[in-house]
Amino acid sequence: MNTLAATWDWLTDAANWSGENGVSRRLVEHLLLTVVCLALSCVLALPVALVLGHLGKGGALAVNLSNVGRAVPTFAVLVLLLLSPVGAYGWWPTIIALVLFAVPPLLTNAYVGMRGVDADVVRAARGMGMTGSQTLFRVELPLALPLVLTGVRVAAVQLVATATVAALAGGGGLGRVITAGFNLASTPQVVAGAVLVALLALAVEGVFEATRRWLAPAQTRRSTG
Repeated sequence: MNTLAATWDWLTDAANWSGENGVSRRLVEHLLLTVVCLALSCVLALPVALVLGHLGKGGALAVNLSNVGRAVPTFAVLVLLLLSPVGAYGWWPTIIALVLFAVPPLLTNAYVGMRGVDADVVRAARGMGMTGSQTLFRVELPLALPLVLTGVRVAAVQLVATATVAALAGGGGLGRVITAGFNLASTPQVVAGAVLVALLALAVEGVFEATRRWLAPAQTRRSTG
């Protein structure tokens, strides 16, 4: 109980939220790192998954290859990158490691979503004279969007939790709160940092759930219109 009380005192102390090493700055760094890695992961994974899902070729191989990344610990990838020439380029080792970690759920969910679209609907669209790109963006993608967004949500939450490894590479983010707590032998600070990461992950989860609920009525209107 004393640890919980001390953790609450640490979190409610305004001095811990301001300054160069304050929680406010670390939170902004954490969010920025998450957004950058998520954007890069989407740029790399989604076009490949959508095209392969549309064509129905090569997707299984791509998904299986991407899933190999789940078996490799992000920390191990980060250490290897830090020991390589890439390690001299600031945040890039952390960004690369996190992007590799986020690609599998994005690629898998987008591909499965595209392949799950009713074949009769696709044939009907083609029978109406739609081109391949029109069928992809106006028929298949809207129907696959819920599963695509699920992949983005999973990747975002995983990135929030895993971005704490940036502190091990000398980067910023909420992981610095935790590592500083270990260095100071301050259990309340370590617990406070873990709580902040958990709350941020829950907030991101909530944002995506709200987005899903907001998009659901619009998708229903399109399908019944």
